[in-house]
Amino acid sequence: MLYATDNNARAFFQNVSSKCSKVVTESYSTSFSIAIQMLDRSVRGDIYNIYAFARLADEIVDTFSNNDHRQTLFNSFYNDLEKAIENKVSTNPILNAFQYTFHNNKLSINWVRGYMNSMQMDLGEIRSLTPDEFEKYIYGSVKCIGLMCLKVFVKNDKEKFESLRNSTLSMWSAFQKVNFLRDIGEDFQNLNRTYFPNINYLSLGEKEKQIIVEDIEIDFNNAAPGIRLLPKEARFGVYMAYIYYKELLKKIKRTPVETIKSKRVRISNCTKVKLLCRSYLKHNFFGKTI
Repeated sequence: MLYATDNNARAFFQNVSSKCSKVVTESYSTSFSIAIQMLDRSVRGDIYNIYAFARLADEIVDTFSNNDHRQTLFNSFYNDLEKAIENKVSTNPILNAFQYTFHNNKLSINWVRGYMNSMQMDLGEIRSLTPDEFEKYIYGSVKCIGLMCLKVFVKNDKEKFESLRNSTLSMWSAFQKVNFLRDIGEDFQNLNRTYFPNINYLSLGEKEKQIIVEDIEIDFNNAAPGIRLLPKEARFGVYMAYIYYKELLKKIKRTPVETIKSKRVRISNCTKVKLLCRSYLKHNFFGKTI
């Protein structure tokens, strides 16, 4: 009887932890929340758990940018993360939810550490990155997260995972580069960062912006075929995220550089709803995705 009670208590705490991850996701990103809602219930919870873990680490290096104790906070969080994975439990509900997803989906510890390594880079003075540093940052900050999500979607089907790996990496690379371009003014002015290599923020013009946009468009094009091949449980939700970011890139493309430097480009909630409805019709009634 005691064993059953202990199991029930653990399951209850796991459920509470997962709810915390959902709250964090919905509070920080309406766009990803909409996309996650389009996923099947069988994978939705794990994606909330992955996003919330990533958000907590990101908050330490970004939101607490003026805090002298950032490195200490980051080290403490990283240590708690490793212990959560090792012990398969944590009193931190977000890390507890993540360790469950980590073990249940047999995620790679290298992906977790790759992500944390990129967050560590943000603790330094990033005035600009070399091309190699840029690729390393992109890999850790989003590609590792993308691989975690893909592992959840394919439910440990190794052959399916490998067949979708490259398109997944391209898609998440596109997402991050759009974020960098959207936030380029805020990152430079508030965090002293310019992620794009060989780009001088102060002299950034339309020509340089166009080069960045064309690079992102190549990533989007490389990602498209993989979305069609995703398991049905994940396809529409991933498609929604893809459509949202493509729409955001189109708006950035139309927006003058000086405006991008001074104001964050956004997609209105009304436009998001229109995208959702249009995409739903294409996907469910006409059998189309991209």
